[in-house]
Amino acid sequence: MTATRTGTDAGLATALRISVSRLARRLRAQRAASGMTEAVLSETQLAALSALEAHHAMTPGELAEHEKVQPPSMTRVIAVLTERDLVVKSPHPTDRRQVLLTVTDEGRAVVQRVRRRKDAWLDQRLAELTAAERATLRAAVPILEKLSQSLPARSLRADPGRPGRVSAQDAGSVSRSRARSGQLASETYRGWSVAPSRLRTR
Repeated sequence: MTATRTGTDAGLATALRISVSRLARRLRAQRAASGMTEAVLSETQLAALSALEAHHAMTPGELAEHEKVQPPSMTRVIAVLTERDLVVKSPHPTDRRQVLLTVTDEGRAVVQRVRRRKDAWLDQRLAELTAAERATLRAAVPILEKLSQSLPARSLRADPGRPGRVSAQDAGSVSRSRARSGQLASETYRGWSVAPSRLRTR
């Protein structure tokens, strides 16, 4: 029973990863095709800009925590956004060591343009589905949101006999998982399939 459940879960993980990644690429293509400011922003930069637009004002630390990235990486993201006049810094009202980040009018316009383009593309694709398929996607959105907010997976456990080394059992599991994923990707998912995504932003 355990082996069957594990195999099923592995197949679901692979199918979901491939479908969501493929859909994300299609959505990114809508942004890149615009030829405007948003076309040159990375996904991380656009995600940070979208978060600031939604939350109005955040400190760099709050933004890094919200986007699940390390502070040094967020510092580089903020530098690009401020250089392009999409975000401005202002003194923190209660903590002189901090600054507040807010979106400029141009930054807000960028986020809204991206959302409109992605929503329009998704609307067209959803119209091609049956009512039952759309209902299934609607029910899956909260589940995908829950997955997106999950904590990072725990790292492979170390071999107790050799500190710092991954155990042979875990290493074998990784190899088998990668082989299985590659086989499924090459044999099963050659066509494009619609999968739900975080429809509002990004």
